[in-house]
Amino acid sequence: MGGFLVQMEGIEKHFPGVHALSGCCFELLPGEVHALIGENGAGKSTLMKILAGIYRKDGGTIKIRGKPAEAYNTKDAQTLGISIIHQELNLMKHLTAAQNIFIGRERKQGAGFLVDDREINRKTEELFKRINLNLDPRIQVASLTVAQQQMIEIAKALSFNNDVLIMDEPTSALSESEIEELFKVIRDLRAGGKGIVYISHRMDELHRICDRVTVMRDGQYIAVSKMKEITTEQIIAQMVGREIYESHHPHEDTSKNEVVLAVKGLNRGRFVRDVSFQLHKGEILGFAGLMGAGRTETMRLIFGADPMESGEILVKGKKVSAKQPKDAVRCGIGYLSEDRKRYGLALSMSVKVNTVMASLEKFLKPLGVIDEAKSRDVTIRYVKRLNTKTPNIDQLAKNLSGGNQQKVVIGKWLVRDTDILIFDEPTRGIDVGAKSEIYKLLNELADEGKGIIMISSELPEILRMSHRVAVMCEGRITAALSAEECTQEKIMYYATLRNAPGT
Repeated sequence: MGGFLVQMEGIEKHFPGVHALSGCCFELLPGEVHALIGENGAGKSTLMKILAGIYRKDGGTIKIRGKPAEAYNTKDAQTLGISIIHQELNLMKHLTAAQNIFIGRERKQGAGFLVDDREINRKTEELFKRINLNLDPRIQVASLTVAQQQMIEIAKALSFNNDVLIMDEPTSALSESEIEELFKVIRDLRAGGKGIVYISHRMDELHRICDRVTVMRDGQYIAVSKMKEITTEQIIAQMVGREIYESHHPHEDTSKNEVVLAVKGLNRGRFVRDVSFQLHKGEILGFAGLMGAGRTETMRLIFGADPMESGEILVKGKKVSAKQPKDAVRCGIGYLSEDRKRYGLALSMSVKVNTVMASLEKFLKPLGVIDEAKSRDVTIRYVKRLNTKTPNIDQLAKNLSGGNQQKVVIGKWLVRDTDILIFDEPTRGIDVGAKSEIYKLLNELADEGKGIIMISSELPEILRMSHRVAVMCEGRITAALSAEECTQEKIMYYATLRNAPGT
C-alpha cells in the first residue's frame, strides 16, 4: 500500500476549560478504511477537524504523504487532498442540492458572471447515480430529510476526488439499504487507493468495512489494531475502560393497557397517507422504514410542527388540535427531533437553559423571576442521570459533542415529564456506552407508564427495544408487527411494499 497518507503525532488541543486532545496520534495508509472510535467527548471529531483545517492544533506534528504539513483552513485541507463529511450537517438550506455540492467551484457561462446551472446539475446527477440516490439536483435542501441531506454531504465530499476522505458518522441517518450503497462506494474508493477515516458508533459496521481501528478515550490515543485481530468486546473495553453488559429487556404485553395516543386517518401530501395507529401506556412503539417513508413527517404532524390536511389525534381518548408544538406540549406530548441542531437546541445558550426551556413555568418565582437554584439543581440531576460530558452546566450547547447535545435534548423532555414521548433517532451519534444508558432509560420510562414512539434506522435497535413495530413505506403504514413476530427480514419486506393499503 506504500507509505502513509497521513501521520499525526503528539497532537494537542485546548478549548476553554477543556484539554480536548493530549498527545494524540493517528496514521492512515493508501487503500485503507481506518476506523477512529471512542465515546462521545473522546476527541475523535476534534482530531479530524484539525486534520481538515477546521481547528488549529496547539502542539504536535502532521505529515501528509511523508512531508510536514498543516491545514490552517478547509481550503488548505482541500489543496492537501483532504475532504470531510461532518456528523453535523453543514449545508446551505436555501440553495439547491447541486449548488451546495459545487459552491465556490461553479463554472460560469461564457465570460460572464452567471453560474452554469446546467453543468453543475449534470455533474450532480452523475454523483447521485454513483451513490444510487434518486433525487433531483435542483431540489432545495431545506425541503429534504436529514438522511437525504446526509447523502448530499457524501456526494459533495466525493466530488473533490481527494486522496483522504474523513467520514464522521456517515450512516447515522441512513437505512440499511442506503448503508449498503455507501459501503459499495467506500469499497470502490479503497480499491482506487484512497484512504478513508471512518468514525462510527455502530460496532457491526466496523468489521464489515474497516481494515484497522484506532481507539481514543478522554482525549488520548489508546490503541491501534487490525480489525480482523480484535473483537467487538475488546474494542468496547478499550473505548470505555470497563466492561459493558447489556441484558435484553423482556417485552411485556401492553396491548390491554390504556391507549394514551390514537391517530386516525392522518394525511399530508404524499409523505403521510391515511396513517392510523394506537400507542398504549407503558409501550415502546417502534417505527421502521427506509429514507422518505414518512416516519418523521408523521410525527411532525402529531407534534404540530407541520399542518395536517385531514385526520384526528386523540390523547387519552380526548380529541386534540395541535396547531403548533406548544399545543402538543400542553397536551402531554414531547418530541425529540432527529435534527437536534435545528429543532432541539438553542446552540448559543447553556446546558442549563436548554434543559429547563421546555418546562420554564416550573422554574418561575412570583413576578416571573426564574428560580436559579432550582434550575441548577434539576440540570445537575439530569446531567448526572444521562452521564452528559460537559465541564459545567453553564457550557454553551454548541461546544458539546454531538452525542452530548443529544443527551441535553433528552434531559429537556425528561424535565417536562410528558406522558407521550416521541424519540426520532434517539441514539444517532451516541457512543456504545451511552447507547446502553439510553436503552436503559427508555425501558425505565416505559416501566413508569410513559407511552414512547421510537423512530430508528437501526433494525437491531428497533427489534431490541420495541413492544410492537409499525413499518412505513411511501407515506403509509404497511405493517404493524408484534415483538414476537418481528424480524429484520419482515421489516425490510414491508418497508419496500409499495402501494400497500394502510393498516
